[in-house]
Amino acid sequence: MLEFNLIFLIGTNTPRLAPTALTEAIDSIVVTYRETGRSGFQIVFRVGRAKPSDVEDDPLLRGSEEQLLAAFNRVIVTLTINHQPKVLLDGIVTYHEYAPSLELGESILTLTGEDVSVMMDLEEKSIEHIELDDQSIVQTLIASYSKYGLTPKLTAPQWVERPLKTDRIPVQLGTDLAYIQELASRHGFVFYIIPGPTVGQNTAYWGPPNRKASPSKPLTFNMGSFTNLESINFQYDALAAIKVMGQVQDRKTNAIQPVSNLSSSRSLLSSEPALTTQAHTRTVQFRQSARLSNQATAYGQAMVDRAIAGVVTAQGELDTLTYGGLLEHGGLVDLRGVGYTYDGRYVVNEVTHEIRQGEYKQRFVMTREGLGTTVSSVSV
Repeated sequence: MLEFNLIFLIGTNTPRLAPTALTEAIDSIVVTYRETGRSGFQIVFRVGRAKPSDVEDDPLLRGSEEQLLAAFNRVIVTLTINHQPKVLLDGIVTYHEYAPSLELGESILTLTGEDVSVMMDLEEKSIEHIELDDQSIVQTLIASYSKYGLTPKLTAPQWVERPLKTDRIPVQLGTDLAYIQELASRHGFVFYIIPGPTVGQNTAYWGPPNRKASPSKPLTFNMGSFTNLESINFQYDALAAIKVMGQVQDRKTNAIQPVSNLSSSRSLLSSEPALTTQAHTRTVQFRQSARLSNQATAYGQAMVDRAIAGVVTAQGELDTLTYGGLLEHGGLVDLRGVGYTYDGRYVVNEVTHEIRQGEYKQRFVMTREGLGTTVSSVSV
């Protein structure tokens, strides 16, 4: 039987172990990891005024507990599962909701927040990044948030340009987070925060969807005692995949060059990818200007790769105690038991952990570029 226990830390920049009264009041914890966009959390406390001294206010809404639950405090939740520690959450409180009840001890205090990247999204800026390529810009921006233990894990783009200031100057108009995400999108990359590996540390990942990691434990459906999924469903979007065509005037030579991106550059997870098997595929015009021809081709390729990834979407739910582990968002997982069309390997885009006393569920969203499995067997 899988065993797990949680440790709850909260405070300002360096959270400490939460008081017993606060920990015992926790009713549920929900943590959502996303491959695109910020991850978030919600912690529900059951509270109530049970003593004469509580007449003035609920004990969790005043005094030291109130200060701990203040907006922009930092929350860390660590999970020990089968004696293996893991940082489940490292986030910032951004929202409170209080619902008083007529029943003793049934009032609800809900704490909502986002991962530490929310601190990168508070201030809009106008900044010139003189003679820096995109990866160096991202590195510089992440470095300014070292107080949150951010360690960059960056991948060099296919096209790297470090423009001279006499040629052009990259200008940031917006928050640091918005600009990092804009640069990621330009190259078909993703940007997200991975809590851990130790308390107070976070990894800032900026790069392509990770298709080289070892897959998580397989997901199994309708296979008797091997089944570890409670539910799963699939969607196929025939309009998701695109081809990119067009032309660009090279910024240096002024020559008109064609831009043509008709296939994905990523390793395929399906045997029937939409771009090569559908009767019709949308064609999108490349309309960016002031680019070098090779740069335009790379950006067009990023558009194709980003779009085709979402042709097939699977959503499901599992019981963690039955599954025996944790799904890793941004990684790979194999699915079996639903038939050839939808069996096989997927990228895990989103995982939501729902934890209550004696119960631990995981909901997930995973995608790939088409139908049909490419996996003949899975390791269990």
